[in-house]
Amino acid sequence: MHAALDATPLTVKTGGVGRYTAELTRALGEAFPGDVYTLVSDQPFEMPPGCPLNVKRGGSPRNRLERLWWSWGLGRELGRSGAHLFHGTDFSTPYFTSVPSVMTVHDLSPWMDPRWHHAAERVRKRAPLLLGLGIATMVVTVSESVRREAIERFRLNPARVVAIPNAASAMFRPVPVPPAKPYFLYVGTLEPRKNLACLVEAWAAVRGKRDVDLVLVGRRRHDFPPIDARPGLHVLGAVPDQELPALYSGALAFVYPSFYEGFGLPVLEAMQCGAMALVSNDPAILEVTGEAAVRLDARAPREWSDAMQAALSRPEWVAQMRQLALNRAREFSWHRTAVRTREVYEQAIRLVSYS
Repeated sequence: MHAALDATPLTVKTGGVGRYTAELTRALGEAFPGDVYTLVSDQPFEMPPGCPLNVKRGGSPRNRLERLWWSWGLGRELGRSGAHLFHGTDFSTPYFTSVPSVMTVHDLSPWMDPRWHHAAERVRKRAPLLLGLGIATMVVTVSESVRREAIERFRLNPARVVAIPNAASAMFRPVPVPPAKPYFLYVGTLEPRKNLACLVEAWAAVRGKRDVDLVLVGRRRHDFPPIDARPGLHVLGAVPDQELPALYSGALAFVYPSFYEGFGLPVLEAMQCGAMALVSNDPAILEVTGEAAVRLDARAPREWSDAMQAALSRPEWVAQMRQLALNRAREFSWHRTAVRTREVYEQAIRLVSYS
């Protein structure tokens, strides 16, 4: 099989969709050495490090007409490369192509609250059209909760929508480096949907009684308001991937109060590093964590401050939750994700062949 995957998410240095695209492509190449996987985009991107030789870089637009990438250029590139299938890793497939396509729907946040996505108008208009017209042969979602939401909102045929969970990279593992002082850690994009005002409020209540820091890691989006500086609050911005395992491992607890997620990949990364996790009771996050995290109301800062205070006071509880987190994280792997994704590729090819 020769599958082409959209590499556009790789043009952004950080973020869950870029991580998904890189890890999935690498895992597909490793799991199926007889296949060819080509990454294509009309924009410059960096190839994921460590890819096997059967993961290739595709071509780019060759003329002005092909710069109309999704309506013309991508279809031409797929024809030149001989790909059997296209996988849109972020809500996208070409409008016109002679090969079947698979679209990954990571979540439905662009359609839920306009304050969450100031620059998602293209996705809001384009994805429903591609889905409604059946241009996407198969749809992959990253959780069962998103699968149910997508089927209902876009009136999709359930037989053509498959939930395949993400995984954490193998680089995320416990790092035995004790921190200089205790801290709670958030990792993720700094954006309105992540509910960080609640987190800062909850931590500040604890900080008034105990000397504990709050560390926020992630790229700040344009529409995210500035956070007032205060003692003990560290807004690091985006950090290199290789620094994350130590940050996760050293945290007293990983805190993730997001209003809504399609999966919540940083939560799984933290758990794979052995971090105790305090998470919102969002359905997708609960799919990921099972019983291995502390579930809290995203709109109740008092619950978060109480849980933080308990983490400071009950080391035996923290140790128990760390072990549960490690056990749960072992249930996910990019190899399994790749195997199930390739099964969807095969199904898409069969559907087009029989139609």
